[in-house]
Amino acid sequence: MELKRIRKAAVAGRFYPSHKEELTEMIAHVEQKELAKINLLLAKNQIIGGIVPHAGYIFSATQAVHFFKLIALQTIQYDTIFIINPNHTGIGNWISLEECSHWESPLGLVEIDQDFLQHLNFPKNANAHKHEHSGEVMLPLLQYYLPYLFKIVPITMGEQTFTNAMELALQIFETNKLLKKNILLIASSDFSHFESVSEGFRKDQLVVNEILNKNSATIEQVVKDNNISVCGYGTIMTILEYAKLCTPEPKVEMLARGHSGQVHSSPEVVDYISFLIHY
Repeated sequence: MELKRIRKAAVAGRFYPSHKEELTEMIAHVEQKELAKINLLLAKNQIIGGIVPHAGYIFSATQAVHFFKLIALQTIQYDTIFIINPNHTGIGNWISLEECSHWESPLGLVEIDQDFLQHLNFPKNANAHKHEHSGEVMLPLLQYYLPYLFKIVPITMGEQTFTNAMELALQIFETNKLLKKNILLIASSDFSHFESVSEGFRKDQLVVNEILNKNSATIEQVVKDNNISVCGYGTIMTILEYAKLCTPEPKVEMLARGHSGQVHSSPEVVDYISFLIHY
């Protein structure tokens, strides 16, 4: 029997509580605060995935729980969840799969789906994931909201281009035509970083418009032309391209929008927006 190779939690105690009880209490508290604002009717749809912020929970969980509550209400159970995140460390490949067999959080171990890793034609690089926070922060939320066993496929995008997004989306889609699993995609991304509230909103809206219109091919250019610091624009393009492979007319809903200044007052804030992508 192959030994487990475990990726230990790198940002527990910083981005989210490191103790199980404190962590679950925090998530429960955020959900209770947000519950009246969550559009629970959206859970009736077949969910393809979502765009979810990845900052510390004190800042971004308010927006993130809208997405996770909806997937918790789905009648199907997901076999495998793809966590597609940007690369903040600069370590790794243009697209990096995980070499470890499991990821660990204060809520326990989750297995990496080796079936997908055998078929996806991208390099494996454990160092690309080892200290990267933007994928890790999704795991405790998934564990809290999904009361059943599931596997994950963590993917770190080192080069966020439309070409790479199309290739990643296509490989996931074609591989699952063979594996026939119930899968979910999470595109991990924060929006504008360290802008004034008004300027961040203005810049982000340029990207939001493209997302809502499913114009994945133009997002990269809009980000670059307008100097918009959306850190996971490649992951966003990937999930939109994947959604178009699943159905001719995917639907995109903005779930929640906010910024760090609502937690700690500051002249410069980071923006957080969550979206649902469904049939």
